[in-house]
Amino acid sequence: MQPLRALLVYLVWAFAGGALLAPWLYHAAAWAATTFGWVGLAGVPFHRIVNRSLLALALLGLWPLLRQLGVRSRQELGLTNPNGEWARLGAGFAAGFGALACVVGLTVTLGARSLDLEHDLADFSRHLFNAGLAAVVVSPLEELLFRGALFGGLRKAHAWPVALAISSAVYALVHFFARPASPTAVAWYSGFVQLAGMVRGFLELGQLAPGFLNLTLAGVILGLAYQRSGSLYFSIGLHAGWIFWLKSYGFMTRELPATHPWLWGSSKLIDGWGALAVLGVTLGFVARHHFKREEPAS
Repeated sequence: MQPLRALLVYLVWAFAGGALLAPWLYHAAAWAATTFGWVGLAGVPFHRIVNRSLLALALLGLWPLLRQLGVRSRQELGLTNPNGEWARLGAGFAAGFGALACVVGLTVTLGARSLDLEHDLADFSRHLFNAGLAAVVVSPLEELLFRGALFGGLRKAHAWPVALAISSAVYALVHFFARPASPTAVAWYSGFVQLAGMVRGFLELGQLAPGFLNLTLAGVILGLAYQRSGSLYFSIGLHAGWIFWLKSYGFMTRELPATHPWLWGSSKLIDGWGALAVLGVTLGFVARHHFKREEPAS
């Protein structure tokens, strides 16, 4: 049970610690804005401070977590020699990009949303840069954390399907949080109030299914690709393709009246039943795909 205990301590450290740290950071930012004239820190939403606090403590606790999970080398994190892996990275990106492009195409073709391409060149270029940057930065970081560290560490002590289920549920959990309104006054306990608002989606069946289910399935797909290929490169590419569309869907399409959000989801793209169907096809593809140099689980 050592890996599960280590995971529990890590989650308490990140979430409880982040909730306690956030009010101090909020007041420090307000003080710096007033004292030094750093206007960029004035009026930063508290929910953003909470998110940054959680992320900072999660990153600080990552190395001790890796040690507790027995992950001690780059290879154990899934970062094998990149020679010959670029094709796998590209194939993953093509699969991820193509899968969610199908969801976008279905929603537009069936009249659930319409294309919104009425952006000037500067806005469009800025969006493409930001979406591409998010895909390049976020996908390797999240794959290293959730697949390389968490899944890879858990499967050292548990059967890999059990490790896959646990790591995928944690992955879905941290991506399922809502964005509640910031409080009018920030006290020492405001971070915990914010956390309670972030998990309110778990009280609504319409958000749990298919939103949380889709995110869990996405985690299963990414973990299975790592399990079958022996490296993270295909998973990183697949994740990057998804992130591009997740960042672009609300920018390139608009909601139409008389649509069915319970079927097609919102501008988030990943919270509709159409996305669940496409993710199911993607799971089948990954499960049947032949990965060269396949390695057994640790």
